[in-house]
Amino acid sequence: MSTDLRRIREYVARHPNEVMTSLYHHVTDIDNLRSCYKSLDGRKAIGIDGVGKGEYGKELEENLKNLSDRLKRMGYVPQNKRRTYIPKPGSDKGRPLAISVFEDKIVEMSVKRVLEQIYEPMFLDCSYGYRENRNPHQCIDAIGKTIQQKRTNHVVEADIRSFFDRLNWEWLGKFLRHRIGDERLLRLITRMLKAGIMEDGLVKACEEGAPQGAIVSPVLSNVYLHYALDLWFEKRIKPYSRGDAHLFRFADDFLCVFRYKEDAEQFERALKDRLEGFGLEVAPEKTQRIEFGKYAVENAKRKGERRPMFTFLGFTHYCGKTRYGHFKVKRCTSMKKFRLKLREYTEWIKKERSNYPTGVLMRRAKSRIQGHLNYYAITDNGRMCESYRNWFTMITYKWLNRRSQRKSL
Repeated sequence: MSTDLRRIREYVARHPNEVMTSLYHHVTDIDNLRSCYKSLDGRKAIGIDGVGKGEYGKELEENLKNLSDRLKRMGYVPQNKRRTYIPKPGSDKGRPLAISVFEDKIVEMSVKRVLEQIYEPMFLDCSYGYRENRNPHQCIDAIGKTIQQKRTNHVVEADIRSFFDRLNWEWLGKFLRHRIGDERLLRLITRMLKAGIMEDGLVKACEEGAPQGAIVSPVLSNVYLHYALDLWFEKRIKPYSRGDAHLFRFADDFLCVFRYKEDAEQFERALKDRLEGFGLEVAPEKTQRIEFGKYAVENAKRKGERRPMFTFLGFTHYCGKTRYGHFKVKRCTSMKKFRLKLREYTEWIKKERSNYPTGVLMRRAKSRIQGHLNYYAITDNGRMCESYRNWFTMITYKWLNRRSQRKSL
């Protein structure tokens, strides 16, 4: 990170209410563009022009100078993005992604770096998604500690329907203008959002939303929800609740915990109207309010109901006890994610088992299970991780042994 960009963060921290009017030169700076080029992964998918990092870097200095000149005179126009889909639970088509051409990725990275310096000091502690030095494990740990140590008895889990597709440009512009007064930077962001999406040879114009897959979209989504949700909860919900109230948000998934049932119900009613005012909608099938806390299990047994639990960030959270009998929030891999990951691995090894030597295939399989365990191997989840490893091993041997009629491995 360049020294000039760090100075932006220091200035914002000292002047929390001042509008920044001179930012665009950081985006166009050729040293910043070069640094963005180096930070990009050359193995990522390429855009509609078919140019990757290696080809772009053959004449790097000339390309960066030309890009910087076009940005300075506002002659830079982002190209159309390529539509692709990745597997998504509950969807036959998959999750839509928009893949930018490599040059656009450089500009998106440059804009992202500037925006992060402005907004990172402003974002609240309840926000964990797509932020520096923050990850899902920290969010999960904070939820557990809050429920265990604070006086909370009710959980409201919510999800915003198609958030990235419904993000309103007019409201986003108003939010950005709270801190950014450089019209050239705002105009560049608008151009990025308006870049068309190419799918099956046809280009579709965009009228709202932020393209998933674009480098700049996560920070824009955090800015949007910072004003639409986080500040509202901090200034309007928390102070007027009878008891404790806490918000935890990771991108567009969020969770709220309350002490009193009345506070949780009031928040649910207010949330719908609040989000509708910004063009958003709560997904009712992914939204629930449950009693969850120290006495939730006993209360559920008395009512003849199942043990309360909720799923957040790929983990099922449930009420348990420590070895000494104290209340504890425990977690295990969500069965939906468990089955999905095994299904994805099965499809992969069926397809690739004859394309690589056994040693290469096993090394790639190892990297897949290692990636799974890096995320899911947390306290209290040992049984599910061991089960996943056993299933993973059986699937591997099954499909490797189907390559020929020789003696099996």
